[in-house]
Amino acid sequence: MKHAVKKVGMMGGTFDPIHCGHLLAAEQAREQAGLDEIWFMPTHIPPHKQRDSLTLAEHRLNMVQMAVADHEAFRVTDIELRREGPSYTYDTMVQLTQQFPDCQFSFIIGGDMVKILPKWYQFQELLRMVRFIGLARPGTELDREASEYVTFVEMPVWDISSTLIREKAAAGKSIRYLVPTAVERYIKENRFYETLD
Repeated sequence: MKHAVKKVGMMGGTFDPIHCGHLLAAEQAREQAGLDEIWFMPTHIPPHKQRDSLTLAEHRLNMVQMAVADHEAFRVTDIELRREGPSYTYDTMVQLTQQFPDCQFSFIIGGDMVKILPKWYQFQELLRMVRFIGLARPGTELDREASEYVTFVEMPVWDISSTLIREKAAAGKSIRYLVPTAVERYIKENRFYETLD
């Protein structure tokens, strides 16, 4: 008997910390692209980011788990944290498609990332395994030529970033409502981001 295909959206990032903008984007992608689940995937060493002071993987993973705990369609995978070296999407998707043959994977990215997609490592091979979902913010100029491999979904404007949250925390300012309550508590208890390198 053939199993039904599960449509899974992958959302990768350093999540240092995960914030409500990530959750909003995931929910918009899930609903508009008709996905069954969203898997949040904290990265080990993202190839495009060079920040020496990255919070320990164990804590970033804990914060993601806390943030998604109350959503029945949100999951967390530590697949990239268990692998050494830079986290290339191609390597991850090879592993995931082999491990979960009944899943149809999409990869969620910001609309501004669409133009550089063809420069991603093993891009053509990656397209055989995954479709991309681009988050289109109002006013963002989209590369519509990419529509053969990108599904665009509408994303409300919310100018929030992990950098903003780290800066506010370092300045002793409130991060309430920018991150889930459990994440805010965890950050305070562990005294993360009290100083910026």
